[in-house]
Amino acid sequence: MNLSLDIGNTRTKIGLFQENILVEQAIWTHWTLDELISYGKDTGVDAVVFASVAEHDPAQLQNLRRHFTRAYELTHLTPLPFRNAYGTPETLGKDRLAAVAGAHALFPGQHCLVVDCGTCIKYDLMLADGVYPGGNIAPGLQMRVRAMHDYTARLPMVPLEMPSDTVGNSTQTALQNGALRGAELEVEGFVKLFEKQWPDVLVILTGGDAPLLLPHLDLRRKLHEPALVLHGLNHILQHLTRAAQ
Repeated sequence: MNLSLDIGNTRTKIGLFQENILVEQAIWTHWTLDELISYGKDTGVDAVVFASVAEHDPAQLQNLRRHFTRAYELTHLTPLPFRNAYGTPETLGKDRLAAVAGAHALFPGQHCLVVDCGTCIKYDLMLADGVYPGGNIAPGLQMRVRAMHDYTARLPMVPLEMPSDTVGNSTQTALQNGALRGAELEVEGFVKLFEKQWPDVLVILTGGDAPLLLPHLDLRRKLHEPALVLHGLNHILQHLTRAAQ
């Protein structure tokens, strides 16, 4: 069994895999290393891979290696099952790298555009020949509504809800249209740009705000894969395991 850990600032997403199959997943907001090790041992885990937004902590990896056959941290130096052509790999977010790895694992031989709707909206391209050239980053939904509130004197903070009418008939719906419908049009616009060069590109939405945008997006080829990063981490772990054998 393999264990994939996507460690964020406030929560950790956990995926338990039997080869390529996601057997179990969970979100932990409060946990200790001992609890994680206990969970791994109870579920028969042999190998662990993790990606963290926090600063590199060598002790974390060393502790995992004491309890499991193999343990890896995803960094810009980690060998990958595809070619990373990003110009500054040392600055590339590990969540972006794991997400395109997930696209490479689940949709091999296809041009894929990963749209990760989290704190920022990330657009990352995985080409059919297994090359990752890069992508783009834009403000996320919460960031958009908060910026309009924080950088003005009178505009209120509004909930993340898509208005039914495209014309805002109140300050709240005007802000919501600008932030949310603006993001919707941005996603559709970027997809059109990518489709000019890769007409058959598959759009894969992931991230916490993806369900909010997904029903409103007018796209030819789109799907929702909430566990894309976990699949990507497992894909990288399997690649590392094969290389070690």
